[in-house]
Amino acid sequence: MDQNNPLSGLTHKRRLSALGPGGLSRERAGLEVRDVHPSHYGRMCPIETPEGPNIGLIGSLSVYARVNPFGFIETP
Repeated sequence: MDQNNPLSGLTHKRRLSALGPGGLSRERAGLEVRDVHPSHYGRMCPIETPEGPNIGLIGSLSVYARVNPFGFIETP
């Protein structure tokens, strides 16, 4: 985890990834996976995503989104 300052640590904790074990690989992820889906509204930020091969595969929670005890992302 990046420990430059408290804000970067918080941003790191709110990051979402479709990569990793049980997820997608950069090579196999198509455009439909990387696009913004209507179900992401209020849950995932459509703007904050890296450029390059990870575009659309790594995102962040939106400002008021939270993860409930069952692991679902909720929005007010």
